[in-house]
Amino acid sequence: MGELREAVLSELRENTDEKYREFHNTLTTGIGKSIGVRIPVIKSIARKLAKNNGREWLHEIMGLSGEEKDALYQEELILWGLLIGLIKAERDERMTLLDAWVPRINSWAVCDCGNSALKFMEKDRGFWFGYVCQYLNSDREYELRFATVTLMQYFMTDEYIDRLLDIYGNIRQGDYYVNMAVAWAISVCFVKYREKTLSFLKDNALTPDVQNKAIQKIRESLRVSKEDKALVLCLKKSKSGI
Repeated sequence: MGELREAVLSELRENTDEKYREFHNTLTTGIGKSIGVRIPVIKSIARKLAKNNGREWLHEIMGLSGEEKDALYQEELILWGLLIGLIKAERDERMTLLDAWVPRINSWAVCDCGNSALKFMEKDRGFWFGYVCQYLNSDREYELRFATVTLMQYFMTDEYIDRLLDIYGNIRQGDYYVNMAVAWAISVCFVKYREKTLSFLKDNALTPDVQNKAIQKIRESLRVSKEDKALVLCLKKSKSGI
């Protein structure tokens, strides 16, 4: 094991929370080892690493063999994603880093936490929209979730909202964490673009599972009025399976 990776692992282990690890493992059963470090701590380590030798750490991780990458801790995979956004890098380098990281995503936590630092996409949406959308063609659950969540986080704007709703309405891969991501994204669309999303929910061909989960998430939102929560309840479809 490289010295830098070993040093970072040592710091992660110093911040182990046993109760959190037990809780986290119940949510991500069978998808990889967890040290048990809370997300704010991982983000703090990522920010510190990015200022010093983040690129060196990334190259060390990317230089591992396939089996070694398979054995990475969940926290290391999250750090990998975070550092892609936190280090200073040009577009081509970020693309190379993403190309290597996205296929390694193996849980909703790695996906959603790891891509939370990809704010550079907002400065060049025209390019990155096309890059992210390539993963919509994937048949791998977490690659498709990556595309779904990343579009929601960085492309929910006046310019892209119609395209996002069209994309979400046509995702038919069916895996649980994809369906959950689509439902989550639609609920956020409703908060930010009520009229467009309301029309979408009335007219689209979402599966009952996704439509009803989206409605549930809308109704759970603190940013939705009581009147709108009652309104969307009327749009539920029969035969929910999520």
